[in-house]
Amino acid sequence: QSMTITGGTALSKEDIERMVKDAEEHAAEDKARREAADTRNTSEQLAYSVDKLIADNADKLPEEVKTEVQADVDALKAALEGTDDSAVKTAFEKLQASQTKLGEAIYAQAGSPDGAEGAAAGEPAAGADEDIVDAEIVDEDEKK
Repeated sequence: QSMTITGGTALSKEDIERMVKDAEEHAAEDKARREAADTRNTSEQLAYSVDKLIADNADKLPEEVKTEVQADVDALKAALEGTDDSAVKTAFEKLQASQTKLGEAIYAQAGSPDGAEGAAAGEPAAGADEDIVDAEIVDEDEKK
């Protein structure tokens, strides 16, 4: 990032140095602002997807896991409503860590012998047939 200062002798060396320093400071601020915006976007996506994951798997999740992770989702949403970017980052990292418990709980459920595993893995024959039927139903709806 180079800055060309034209106009020759009108500017003293101190002026030039000050302008360069200002430009560098603004660049750092812009970078921090962009990073904060990125963190916010990623946080919103994470809060949304974890919320949805909890809702979609409500019956599979142990109550304490659900409560704990939901609290982290709510904390992140609350942080996003505020203006404190470091609070957002902290809440985001906490949710990122705790959401793995959801995956573990759902995975543990899928591994149980009561047929959940078969459904999750989708036995090729049954799974394929079901998919085709679904597709046909969707097509008929579109023709109407």
